[in-house]
Amino acid sequence: MDEEAKPNPNADAAPAAAEAAASSPPPLSSSESAEGKDKEEEKEEEEEEEAGDLVEKLVELVEEIAAISDFRNAYRRQFCNLSRRIRLLAPMLEEAKEGPRPLPEVSYSALRRLREALADSRELLRLGVSGSKISLVLEREKIMMSFQDITARLEQALGLISFDELDISDEVREQVELVHAQFKRAKERSDPSDDDLFNDLVSVYNSSTSANVDPDILQRLSDKLQLATISDLNQESLILHEMASGGDPGAVVEKMSMLLKRIKDFVQSRDPEMGTPVNTTELSGKDNMASPIVPDDFRCPISLDLMKDPVIVATGQTYERGCIERWLEAGHDTCPKTQQKLPNKSLTPNYVLRSLIAQWCEANGMEPPKRAAQHHNAPASCTAAEHSNVVELLQKLLSQNLEDQREAAENKARIITSGAVPGVVHVLKRGSMEARENSAATLFSLSLVDENKITIGASGAIPALVLLLSNGSQRGKRDAATALFNLCIYQGNKGKAVRAGLIPVLLGLVTETESGMMDEALAILAILSSHPEGKTAISSANAIPMLVGVIRNGSARNKENAAAVLVHLCNGEQQQQHLAEAQEQGIVTLLEELAKSGTDRGKRKAIQLLERMNRFLMQQSQAQAQAEAMAQAHAHAQSQAQVQALNEAQSQVEMQVEQLLLPTTSHLSDRRDG
Repeated sequence: MDEEAKPNPNADAAPAAAEAAASSPPPLSSSESAEGKDKEEEKEEEEEEEAGDLVEKLVELVEEIAAISDFRNAYRRQFCNLSRRIRLLAPMLEEAKEGPRPLPEVSYSALRRLREALADSRELLRLGVSGSKISLVLEREKIMMSFQDITARLEQALGLISFDELDISDEVREQVELVHAQFKRAKERSDPSDDDLFNDLVSVYNSSTSANVDPDILQRLSDKLQLATISDLNQESLILHEMASGGDPGAVVEKMSMLLKRIKDFVQSRDPEMGTPVNTTELSGKDNMASPIVPDDFRCPISLDLMKDPVIVATGQTYERGCIERWLEAGHDTCPKTQQKLPNKSLTPNYVLRSLIAQWCEANGMEPPKRAAQHHNAPASCTAAEHSNVVELLQKLLSQNLEDQREAAENKARIITSGAVPGVVHVLKRGSMEARENSAATLFSLSLVDENKITIGASGAIPALVLLLSNGSQRGKRDAATALFNLCIYQGNKGKAVRAGLIPVLLGLVTETESGMMDEALAILAILSSHPEGKTAISSANAIPMLVGVIRNGSARNKENAAAVLVHLCNGEQQQQHLAEAQEQGIVTLLEELAKSGTDRGKRKAIQLLERMNRFLMQQSQAQAQAEAMAQAHAHAQSQAQVQALNEAQSQVEMQVEQLLLPTTSHLSDRRDG
């Protein structure tokens, strides 16, 4: 506080003291004091529980970040560095889960800061995987500022963490200190962005026509942005349309789409046969080395490819049928190009445009594109008036006619919007095997949307899916497994799945190699093992030998999932019991091998288990040494006692002998008289 703002310590001292005395509370009675202590203890217990939840959330965040990979863009090095450094924090957080409670406020505050920084890191890394490659470069200043901000916050949070208060081992402490130093260095220097890439992109972005663009620039853009395959180009196109539907300025996105189209034209002109869905034939004569430029009106605005089956949406725009159907099935209710809200989701074939495309192909010596098999129109939102149609769909799911069943399963959007999920669950429980298979497949498709996971889980679908997984056909089991995997990603469904008896079914599928379901079963077990009820159920089933066997003989992905299950089992109350059992099964050598040659996630899980196993073995060794020392001390004490007892016995015998040899008083008097 400044000197001018400091109060005079003598001013109004008496009135202030009187006011303080008048307002001070009376002394607490013994009962009130006890009640206060109870509240204090309750608060400490709440803080302990909150600290545990906070650390658990941090562990989950790091696991989510570790699962984000494949940064195929201009900032790959920055994204990979951030992800790698965060993954190295996992051992510290695992040890913190077992640390003392409650935590001091300083440590608790530091962990909260770390959680906020990790949450923002996760979103930035997700952008690195699912964001537009073109947009990332054009917004380079914003992206680099995000890296700098997150790096500074992570460095600050790590600097505030007390290893002693969290009871972190020396080995892990050294690793975290190294990560902290790396973040500190990264904070103090900024990675240079690729100016050449940015300038190339801007030059094409601002170019008025394709003819003005240098092919060498397009080649560099294709290489550096990793937009060299049809799959990459189509994915970038879909992302740009997602940006437009999410509220990004339409003009900017439209210019980026035009830029992408120029790159795509260039790539296809260099290799007309590269993975393009258009079935082209080589041109005859002198022109057979080049592919004609497809008119913009003949391209789908989403995929930028020549349309095979053009259809008109309610706004009057035309799209390739498959592309717009996927757009609508993803939950969008707007026109990708105009962003207008669609009054309905009906699709009308554009026969005129299809004829024009065919004529253009023939004129350019190309084979006209062939339409895929006829699809059902994307379903409109189901209103109350259309509810009877949904009932009809559910009846078709129960039908013995396979075509009826498949038709019904393709109308999943109408099923969810009409609130007809319970009807699908009824079919899953009571229908024929084919109908149950289609119902499970429908539920899987619906569960791809997060909010639907809650609705489906609350509808009673999980027990029916567990039953289908247990006694269904091979297709039924796979449909049930994929649906259960998706549903169990939501935390609230994990307990329901465990209580429905899913764990024994999964363990059975793992041990029955002929079932062909080991991959799916282990993937679901890895999810459920993070839930307390799932962990208890797996422990009760004595699954350790089976899991070690998978790590010994399984595929790379199965080894990874088995190790993930063991990480959760070898933690908490039964940690030592499970570690001892795993050690007896010979897991140490297997984990060392997995840590060297497994998948990235498998390596992390193996390292976690090895660290816990090392601590366990060290504790066992110390306990054994202590027991041996106590036994030796006890034996030495017994030996000393025996020696002392012998010495005392010998002394008593000597005393008795001396007494026998000494002459009595009467003998001495007789000798004097004589």
